[in-house]
Amino acid sequence: MAMTVSSPDHDDAQLNVTINTTPLVDVMLVLLIIFLITIPVALKVIPVKLPHAMNIPTVTKPQNILIAVDKNENIYWNTEPVANNNELIARMEAALEKAHARGEELPEVQIRGDRSARFEAIGRVVYDAQRAGIPKIGFITEPVNAPQ
Repeated sequence: MAMTVSSPDHDDAQLNVTINTTPLVDVMLVLLIIFLITIPVALKVIPVKLPHAMNIPTVTKPQNILIAVDKNENIYWNTEPVANNNELIARMEAALEKAHARGEELPEVQIRGDRSARFEAIGRVVYDAQRAGIPKIGFITEPVNAPQ
């Protein structure tokens, strides 16, 4: 089997030296169609209605309990220091009993945690509120665009 690369009647200036991109475009279109078909199949998830994020300003009511945890893990009830977690639980239980006795709305615990406080210290406060029977706990934060 013989093959001639050039013939004497063709001049080198007349040869077509451009790249034929038609096969490349065909292959890319086939790959695009394959990806468009397989991606929805691969992303099958359980349909869940996610909550919408809203920035609602906190309304502090007189019966709410404001607890602060500073960077040294000291706990404060409003502005008064609390000696230990047992005292904190006792104060929360007393606030719940007072609300029940008066027929008022149950208090909400609002926790203000220092940015450099360990998560464990704030977690203990949440756990103490749970042990005391507090039905609602909130976290006070600063908006993202607030000056530091």
